[in-house]
Amino acid sequence: MNPGLTQITPLVTTTDLPLKVFRRGKVRDVYHVGEDQLLMVATDRISAFDVVLEPGIPDKGACLTQMSNFWFDALRGEVENHLIATKVADFPTELQPYKDILAGHAVLVERLEPLPVECIVRGYISGSGWKEYKKQQSVCGIPLPAGLQESQELPEVLFTPSTKAEIGDHDENISFEKCVEIVGKETADWLRDTSIRIYRKARAHAASRGIILADTKFEFGRRADGAIVLMDEILTPDSSRFWPADEFEPGHGQPSFDKQFVRDYLETLDWDKTAPGPLLPSNVVAGTAARYKEAFEKITGTKFGPKLLE
Repeated sequence: MNPGLTQITPLVTTTDLPLKVFRRGKVRDVYHVGEDQLLMVATDRISAFDVVLEPGIPDKGACLTQMSNFWFDALRGEVENHLIATKVADFPTELQPYKDILAGHAVLVERLEPLPVECIVRGYISGSGWKEYKKQQSVCGIPLPAGLQESQELPEVLFTPSTKAEIGDHDENISFEKCVEIVGKETADWLRDTSIRIYRKARAHAASRGIILADTKFEFGRRADGAIVLMDEILTPDSSRFWPADEFEPGHGQPSFDKQFVRDYLETLDWDKTAPGPLLPSNVVAGTAARYKEAFEKITGTKFGPKLLE
């Protein structure tokens, strides 16, 4: 980790803006802006095992937002997205007094009809996929060859959709056939093909930066005219597994640039994984912040600094 990284944005764990609240999630606050736009604010809250923990992680929200913005731009030729504005100067007038809180953390986006499935793409076998494979030699019901090791690259990229859970609940993996039942065959085919295609492009970029993109999650929404576009956050440490390529060694779990650092700490505690969660010690907070920033800098090739907030 880079010990020279310093905090560049105020710690934002709660927001109270002069707008109607659309939704407050585990880590994001979303507000109505007129009839057809939303303001998405990525706070510095962190969740693990579906429980929001304290304290927040400095600059985490800005890291996630700016990394998503990088990927939305990089994938613009592959799929349309929901972004309208990424700079506070381009936000509505009533939000200008909140620049210190919003700069780096917030984006103005189209209000879409979210599709009721999450599009998970797996290129390596890890996490819940590995647990299932050990029991049933499959991932999300998809049969796989015998003899795979933990973290090994899969014989082919897998599309494993899930249903969206309410806050505090767990997403549920579903079969492709169930996905077809929910959104229709044409839409399900498009989601699968598009998700795999943009995962492959993102994985190639990450590889060029010395990072393995093991798996990721995409969300899509539908415009009023029926067009489907990429939305939410994409290809961040909160929605993906990023592993350092120079340390990759199949056969066990991998060091990662995500909140696995927090999960690993929590696993050492006598905690039942229900709210309220334990207070995170300062070394875990600092180590997690450093991992987010390192992931941002490696992926984007840009130093995480004040220029991002201009």
